[in-house]
Amino acid sequence: MRRRRCPRTLTAICLAGAAVAGVTACEPAAGGLSSVAVAVTTDKTTTSTLERLGFDVRWLSCTARIDEGKAGSASPKSPSPSGVATVDCQGETDSEQDITLKGKVTEERSGKCVRGDLIAKVDRKVVFRATVLGNCSGAPTRSPTRPPGHSPSEAPGATATVTVTVTVTATPDPPRK
Repeated sequence: MRRRRCPRTLTAICLAGAAVAGVTACEPAAGGLSSVAVAVTTDKTTTSTLERLGFDVRWLSCTARIDEGKAGSASPKSPSPSGVATVDCQGETDSEQDITLKGKVTEERSGKCVRGDLIAKVDRKVVFRATVLGNCSGAPTRSPTRPPGHSPSEAPGATATVTVTVTVTATPDPPRK
């Protein structure tokens, strides 16, 4: 018996996976925004906001690109370490309405919130414009976290990795008579 699968849903899942894999290779140095974190957090917070507004989200996929400085700038200064992320989300509601979200993100916190200037549309109609999506009470992800008892100037120590190998030997059943 063959099962019929929704080609649109499979395509969306494949594109989302490819987008995450593709942007991972181009991440900025430590201290800046992560395009992957921005994309995932924006996806999650946009989906929950749309559902809170009464839209049943079938799927949503977001990508983000970090814009750290102006191209062709003659200034000898290096770009800001925090950067700005350009976000583009595409999706669909259960009733097959197109979802888009576009904008700029200036901060991402703990996978729980993004700050910036974002506009969401369902079937080309603006459903919300936001400067904050999610709960921003958590610590920012770009701040290094330290284990309790370590001062900020103290580098983290080495950790031990423990690997346990288990060998299983099967004994054959005795021959039948």
